[in-house]
Amino acid sequence: MSLFGGGAAATSAATQAAQAQGDTSNDIPLQSPPEDSISDISFSPMSEHLAVASWDKKVRIYEIAADGSSVGKAMFDHDGPVLSVTWSKDGTKVVSGGADKQAKLFDVATGQSTQVAAHDQPIKCVRMISMPNASEMLVTGSWDKKLKYWDLRTPNPVAEIAMQDRVYTLDVAQGLMVVGTAERYINIINLANPTSIFKTMQSPLKWQTRVISCFPDASGFAVGSIEGRCAIQYVDDKNSGMNFSFKCHRENPTGTTSTTNVYSVNAISFHPTYGTFSTAGSDGTFHFWDKDAKHRLKGYPSVGGTIPTTAFNRNGSIFAYAVSYDWSKGHSGNSPSYPNKVMLHPIKEDEAKPRPAAKKR
Repeated sequence: MSLFGGGAAATSAATQAAQAQGDTSNDIPLQSPPEDSISDISFSPMSEHLAVASWDKKVRIYEIAADGSSVGKAMFDHDGPVLSVTWSKDGTKVVSGGADKQAKLFDVATGQSTQVAAHDQPIKCVRMISMPNASEMLVTGSWDKKLKYWDLRTPNPVAEIAMQDRVYTLDVAQGLMVVGTAERYINIINLANPTSIFKTMQSPLKWQTRVISCFPDASGFAVGSIEGRCAIQYVDDKNSGMNFSFKCHRENPTGTTSTTNVYSVNAISFHPTYGTFSTAGSDGTFHFWDKDAKHRLKGYPSVGGTIPTTAFNRNGSIFAYAVSYDWSKGHSGNSPSYPNKVMLHPIKEDEAKPRPAAKKR
């Protein structure tokens, strides 16, 4: 069902449409971006530094100034395309995983990178997790259908869990981890008991899962798929009545009403303080949503290329989005002139903050 976008009163439709239109004219490009498609971006939780993973086999770290300008601060290499990147909770280390079947840890202070994990197939996802009564650990998800936990002080995984299929996406918030695999399986793991799956479900969406993002309060998660649809899911069964899905990243070509172009939802990012979230897709647009009010806050015009990944900075004042080819149209959709960049969008309060509920008359 489509719960965003519809609306009762026709009287204020034009006004609402104008208010919901976002502006990207003040967005600032990241200086010296990667030389190939961008697969993942991640902000430090402790400073204004952005890590960018690319198909050019490199991870780059940039420092963002208060005026939005940027400068490259460090770079390290993989032996294949880098597919995922994340930071340690204290902001001193960057971890990345890639098609070379390795995960690497980069120490920001020393400038040294070391291999810290390995799989039998490409590593699609890396996240740092805080275990109860234990030090921070690394979790890696791979196309070898395994999820592995790593104590970075030892060379072998401390545990692993077999997944039903290839791991496509995973996310962590507090004690919640959610893993999405091929064939639409979703595994929910309580990190208080990390070696067992708390709950397995099929995605409520009918087509391939592209991205999963946990709510900041760990009460649930959002799922995006290739069918231009997003689902909101709560972990606790008592809240199942609050689950819903909605259409997004779709368009009707000019002059037609019977044809709809459907685009993949590639990225979902939650605002760190407001709890609202963004979606971005192969149509080259991004939108901000309020899941509790079931309302779209802002929609933005096409940025001139597909958006493969997005991220908010630590206080939600910057929304970063990559513009580079995501292969959604196969080889024929690519060209040497295709844009390849990361843009920094300054967040105004009315863009991502939930709106007060309308007063009943």
